[in-house]
Amino acid sequence: MTTGESLDGAPDGSDDTLVDVRDLVVEFGDLRAVDGLSFTLPKGAALGLVGESGSGKSTVASALLALHRGTGARVGGAVRVAGVDVQAASDDELRRLRGGKAAMVFQDPLSSLDPYYAVGDQIAEVYRVHVKASRRAARARAVEVLDRVGIADAARRARSRPHEFSGGMRQRALIAMALACAPDLLIADEPTTALDVTVQAQILDLLHTLREETGMGLLLVTHDVGVAAESVDDVLVMRHGKAVEHGPVTAVLGAPREAYTRELLGAVPRVDVPRVGVARVEAARVRPGVVASASAAGGGDGADGRGASDGGPSGGGVSGDGASGGGVSDGRGSVVGASAAGASRDGASAGDSLPGAAGGASGDAAVGEVVLEAVDLRREFGRGKRRFTAVDGVSLAVRRGETLGVVGESGSGKTTLGRMLVGLLEPTAGSVRYEGRTRSGVRPTVQMVFQDPVSSLNPRRSVGESIADPLRARGERDETRIRGRVRELLERVGLEAAHYDRYPHEFSGGQRQRVGIARALAADPHVIVCDEPVSALDVTTQAQVVALLAELQRELGLALVFVAHDLAVVRQVSDRVAVMRRGRIVEHGPADEVYESPQDPYTKQLLAAVPALDPQVAAERRRARRQLATV
Repeated sequence: MTTGESLDGAPDGSDDTLVDVRDLVVEFGDLRAVDGLSFTLPKGAALGLVGESGSGKSTVASALLALHRGTGARVGGAVRVAGVDVQAASDDELRRLRGGKAAMVFQDPLSSLDPYYAVGDQIAEVYRVHVKASRRAARARAVEVLDRVGIADAARRARSRPHEFSGGMRQRALIAMALACAPDLLIADEPTTALDVTVQAQILDLLHTLREETGMGLLLVTHDVGVAAESVDDVLVMRHGKAVEHGPVTAVLGAPREAYTRELLGAVPRVDVPRVGVARVEAARVRPGVVASASAAGGGDGADGRGASDGGPSGGGVSGDGASGGGVSDGRGSVVGASAAGASRDGASAGDSLPGAAGGASGDAAVGEVVLEAVDLRREFGRGKRRFTAVDGVSLAVRRGETLGVVGESGSGKTTLGRMLVGLLEPTAGSVRYEGRTRSGVRPTVQMVFQDPVSSLNPRRSVGESIADPLRARGERDETRIRGRVRELLERVGLEAAHYDRYPHEFSGGQRQRVGIARALAADPHVIVCDEPVSALDVTTQAQVVALLAELQRELGLALVFVAHDLAVVRQVSDRVAVMRRGRIVEHGPADEVYESPQDPYTKQLLAAVPALDPQVAAERRRARRQLATV
């Protein structure tokens, strides 16, 4: 099917057509974010807009509800939604359309919900605006839709504020708000990006069930191809604001015609594929400011110099996110454990020697000596009856040149463990040793790459000054040497030395993460703890950042602790994996063994929740989850 054709062959203006977009153009200044896009969506159908960051997906979603009106953006073409000519509609007509006939679920529920008002009151307000119902009826409707999206004890939780909800519950609350007026169309913009695999599966199952029960149409915007396979009937692949490929999800994902679609699929980390395919890729050195080829970047968008996330409405982006290829070998060597918990595969305890630990990720660097050791770590928060244990008796050792993956759901204690390893949190009990010594009086050998580079970089300081902080903290006072070292680090992570004086907002998401890696390298660490470093990035940018970490590890002999909820990414980067649940390690061992033959039921549950690229497999898993939920 070519772009511009109706998904069901319906002519323009057909009663069966819910969304009709013709030659849509959206421009922000000199940037054309959407360039002549056409598609239709029949009533009750589901269409996925898939592509890298900066491809124009979210811009299209916003154009369907005329959210660009009054922003200075220039919008051309024709857009009809639920019979409303969006371009020509008055403000009153748009107000009736938004929330009444078409509703949108945004990516970040915390910023979409008012922190001051109770969640139920916010849902009730939407219902009263569109239905003109009484306060009592609106509150009853809010409780009804909260219950419908799976919020337990909905009447009580309706009185809770957004900060009292978990990430998955906040996303459910936003979906409930969208459903309040029973819209014909639900637009979901990256609804599962920051959620762990089990919560993601729950949200996708919920969207599928709602479609079955209400007959509403779904437009799903996502960079995760697996999410699209789980949720939609048809897929439209976008690149640089244009449609690249458009057709049934089974055809597009099963036998893609376009090279870009194949590259996009090739960059998706696979939970069912051993890491050897990634680990033995030869590292590709990248000249500053030059993007690697697509093959070296794991399918990245490099041929024309545009990165995975360049461009976008905010403008100001620098050159595309270049890829530094690279890989790690499949060596073994990490030792992990938990007191009274953990299904160890080799029986090793923290600090035990592994005779076969060699040939790890560092290539020629020495592999084997323990560079980071945690013994019976415990961390508690709160006081009295509100005290809870975030990490409970975790022991592990990380050896030079290897990667230890730490996986688990949100709230499992992964990030708390990582922060204790770095020294950002003091353990309630237990100890952390660096190369056999405690942290007191020892130069920091452990650094951290944070999940959100935007919040971890000072927006009022240039990235060069942020990278220089560890150098100054160590006592370096020669500004010439500092600037030279920072420029060297910028080039080392695939950026340009001239980027020293640029500010964080001038970079794409992948480039900001590279800045965070450069800052971590400034302290010459032996261990880097990566806390969800690629969770908010599209698949090609993920592949580029992971390849960069692998190359740095291979050349510098770094040990990596890779904390993530994305099991597919963790398998492709890790020598060994530790699975955490409720503060304890429930299973650990060589990555391929844990993934291919999980012993703990919780590990099996996590693996079953990972989105599948095959829509048929995704449907089978969804049925299995439903059966399990009814047991």
